[in-house]
Amino acid sequence: MHVTQIASAYAHPRPSDAGRWVARWLGFEVLVDLGWYVSTAHPADPVLRLDFVAHDHGTWPHPTETVVGAMLALVVDDVDAQHARCVAGGVEVLMAPRSEPWGQRRVQLEGPAGLVVELVQPVDPDPAWLADQGLE
Repeated sequence: MHVTQIASAYAHPRPSDAGRWVARWLGFEVLVDLGWYVSTAHPADPVLRLDFVAHDHGTWPHPTETVVGAMLALVVDDVDAQHARCVAGGVEVLMAPRSEPWGQRRVQLEGPAGLVVELVQPVDPDPAWLADQGLE
């Protein structure tokens, strides 16, 4: 299989609102807004796509009003700066920024309709943790 693009689509009761949220907080651009369907792409690389479909539209196989069991992770340059910007704008923080021993600094935010948005920054892993995992 040859894949030329990857996109994820999430059910949402108000796709236009979700599109505006990812534009404001994640830097994506709204490409198409049909009301029941919104497609967004990141300006740095248009193959990075996020779409939203009305939760009760006929194209969605199982109607649901919230996103359940889904996390969108984005690698960013500065987790702390993004966290501060989002907090100042009123975005709900699900997990405060923290550094993990495996080499990530991350924060989790409440995204559209319950989608968990995780921002991740690569950091140096803890050598003791790597050794404990047999990864030294």
